[in-house]
Amino acid sequence: MTQTHHTDLPTFDRRTGTGTGTGPTLVFLHYWGGAARTWDLVRDRLDGRDSIAIDQRGWGRSRSLPGPYTLQQLADDVLATIADAGLDDYVLVGHSMGGKVAQLVAATRPDGLRGIILVGSGPAKPAAMITPEYREGLSHAYDSAESVAGARDHVLTATTLPEGWAEQVVADSLASGGDNARTEWPLHGIAEDISDRTRRIAVPALVIAGEHDRVEPVDVLRGNLVPYLAEAAFTIVPGTGHLIPLEAPEALADAIAGFLATH
Repeated sequence: MTQTHHTDLPTFDRRTGTGTGTGPTLVFLHYWGGAARTWDLVRDRLDGRDSIAIDQRGWGRSRSLPGPYTLQQLADDVLATIADAGLDDYVLVGHSMGGKVAQLVAATRPDGLRGIILVGSGPAKPAAMITPEYREGLSHAYDSAESVAGARDHVLTATTLPEGWAEQVVADSLASGGDNARTEWPLHGIAEDISDRTRRIAVPALVIAGEHDRVEPVDVLRGNLVPYLAEAAFTIVPGTGHLIPLEAPEALADAIAGFLATH
């Protein structure tokens, strides 16, 4: 795995597939509080495929990049990173906040984009539960190690995470570039209605929901995301909460591989 970092672009990890004819490169975009490494367990199970995973602006190794940290800026970063990496055949895989960023990227209909996989994604149209009170409370979820652990155990997951990953979730959630980077998503991005742009997506989509996801519940994804996608398949991963890449990496890798085989 090679790490690539340019001063004005997010840091990303690149893996070269081991198989021949491995198909499009997978571009992985993490959730609010995650990092490129959030995808490691999934990528390990897709090791025959080329992939890149990005530390988005304000997070992980990209936390020193200046704001703004808006969804539009994150989407612009993804397009710039794809160009920098020389990708001309790729599929976006976005989780939660990363899924909403992926929708904005795909809406520009970039050359080379073959499909989009949205995992417990922020929906195109915000759910009714995203009230100002909810957003204010959520903006404090990553204030301390204790608050992160509470969110992890009581909101984000429905299962016990693999050894070492529970600690990593805390470390990654605290590794933001400051208050603006940390609170942009809960105070603003989560409430942004991007349905007009999601409707422009012209490639096949797969929406993946966690059966017990309390952050982006099955019904929200079914009602507030799928209808805005022209060509979308929908699947539910049994037994998992919101942190699908960590809770159910095998099932998620299988779903991704199945999508690639079909399209």
